[in-house]
Amino acid sequence: MLTRHAANPLISPKDVKPSRLDWNVIGTFNAGACTYKDEILLLLRVAERPISSDENIILCPYFVDGELVIDRVRKGDPDYFTDDPRLVQHRKTGLLRLTSISHLRLARSTDGVHFTVDEQPWLSATDPFEAYGIEDGRITQIGDTYYVNYTAVSTYGVATSLVSTRNFEQIVRHGIIFPPSNRDVTIFPQKVNDKYVCYHRPMPQFGGLHMWYADSPDLKHWGNHKPIVTSSHVEWMSARVGGGAPPILTDAGWLAIYHAADKEDRYCLGAFIADKDDPSKLIAIDSEPIFMPEASYETQGFFSQVVFTCGVVERDGELLVYYGTSDEHTALATIGVDELVSHLMKS
Repeated sequence: MLTRHAANPLISPKDVKPSRLDWNVIGTFNAGACTYKDEILLLLRVAERPISSDENIILCPYFVDGELVIDRVRKGDPDYFTDDPRLVQHRKTGLLRLTSISHLRLARSTDGVHFTVDEQPWLSATDPFEAYGIEDGRITQIGDTYYVNYTAVSTYGVATSLVSTRNFEQIVRHGIIFPPSNRDVTIFPQKVNDKYVCYHRPMPQFGGLHMWYADSPDLKHWGNHKPIVTSSHVEWMSARVGGGAPPILTDAGWLAIYHAADKEDRYCLGAFIADKDDPSKLIAIDSEPIFMPEASYETQGFFSQVVFTCGVVERDGELLVYYGTSDEHTALATIGVDELVSHLMKS
């Protein structure tokens, strides 16, 4: 249903300066999005890794007490699983090491298509819960404050942390709001029944990977958890379901674009409408994806067959859906708000 922009991909690794001279950028993707003053801002997830002088050696960077450490694993080492380009895992202990480390970086645009990317990170790992980096920032404006929740990765697991800013210069850290293992948090842009609301995705060892509802009095303490959209026998969402961009309020209800993956790790986008006054209740949901990986920059890349959104901007009745492709690029697809709502209400 969505229309790809002719300029895609908008931002690629070659467009972004690495944060260290001896590193290279391998991914610029999964960007949070918002409007600020007269610009559209993206908070890119920038994945980078140290340059290896030996193609048979995998370098795994992480932080210990604020200091960078790099482990070296030989490809094909019988003690490790090394087939996944994103990570290595010790066969006996299960210890994971990522092959890259991510931070969040600002990109700015006046037209929503042509972006200038800052040369330095906007937010980088600083505490033990971020030792493996920070990923997939999502921006929610509430009043004059912009809240950014993101995935914090470490040996403790995958958690969700929160920061806020009013000017994208000074940043206030609020710490972990969902402990491991939980990610894909999408915070609503206004209170519902005097409570903050979000969707989130726990990752239990037993049970499926579903999208859940939660609410909070203060953005810190979350409760009233309820499953909203579940991974199911439907092929395209058989492995996992999670939040995409923060929901948008329409006359019909809360419009949410989310992601789902099948058992082959093919990621697509879906959409639903939730009740205005009780976002834990769905009014309409399409059983089919609204967007699938089809273009070459979506089907090929660092981790192929992926379209994944963390940010949508509404402008003049149109949704600008910024999405990551194959864990490598940032691209743009569009659809009218009324068109998508009408489609969902008929589904």
